[in-house]
Amino acid sequence: MTATTHVSATETQPLTPGTARIGFIGLGNMGSGMTRNLQAAGFQLIVNDVRKESAADLLANGAEWADDAAAVAAGSDVVITMLPTPKHVETVAMGPGGLLNGMPDGGTWVDMSTSVPEVANRVREAGAARGIRVLDAPVSGMSVGAANGMLQIFIGGETADVERLRPVFEAMGDPERILHVGGHGAGYAVKLMINQLWFSHLVATAEVLSTGVKAGVDLEVLRQALIASPANSNFVQNDVLSILNHGDYDEGFAIALACKDLGLSVDLARSVGVPMELSGLVEQLYRRAKALYGDKAGEMTPVKLYEDAIGEQLRTPAQAYGIAAEGA
Repeated sequence: MTATTHVSATETQPLTPGTARIGFIGLGNMGSGMTRNLQAAGFQLIVNDVRKESAADLLANGAEWADDAAAVAAGSDVVITMLPTPKHVETVAMGPGGLLNGMPDGGTWVDMSTSVPEVANRVREAGAARGIRVLDAPVSGMSVGAANGMLQIFIGGETADVERLRPVFEAMGDPERILHVGGHGAGYAVKLMINQLWFSHLVATAEVLSTGVKAGVDLEVLRQALIASPANSNFVQNDVLSILNHGDYDEGFAIALACKDLGLSVDLARSVGVPMELSGLVEQLYRRAKALYGDKAGEMTPVKLYEDAIGEQLRTPAQAYGIAAEGA
């Protein structure tokens, strides 16, 4: 495969299914769903992952396998990475056999990982003389959103690049929630702040529900009172139901990764001079839950800290109250 076999990455026309070749590196819980939707939309895929078996279905449906990131980049109009940590991102981008080694002049890299601006900045600087385009576009919506093609995507980069890649983003995300949030690094920052606030909502909700139950209030009565009050949140109204109705702490996203994200958000705040006392405490609680329940426990496992403290699980079968199983 050579760079001359595909459409020039510097063209300003949107990348369209049927002609555009999308390189994708990282086929885990998120990447597997994202690539299936790209393929279903008609995009040609060139893929790589540390586990070739994770690409089996994609390959069976016409995707190509590349042995390293450089080979992915050499045959693609745009390369997307979806990786666990900034360290993985940097290795794939700039290490031996990395995408920079294979990317043609004027090529485009989109990092959809939850990462930090520093890594993408180093790639952009290293590729500046060759006209390499770099966007950060992390996502929200968990593995369910990835599978359903309804992710929310937060894009940092230049407007022309965002518009050229919009059909690619729309194949993976909800068109109404694909947001161009600013220049380089803005997507990373927005995603980290969303994660931080969601984790804080989880801890605060666990404290409030546990305290109310121990004080003798019926769990669902308390939740409905919170929903009817100025203290309502999407977490109280929807997200917590996976635990209350199903005992599901969302093992699709491991608490080890949640702790990684919390550390990145606290580091970001520190780097821009914002004190983060509350968020720092939330991070400590998450790390304590990880130590107690294991790295692979679900991202909502800190609720168990409070359940253990009160000696009972927070469970409310929705059907017992005549309400729909929201969030089921």
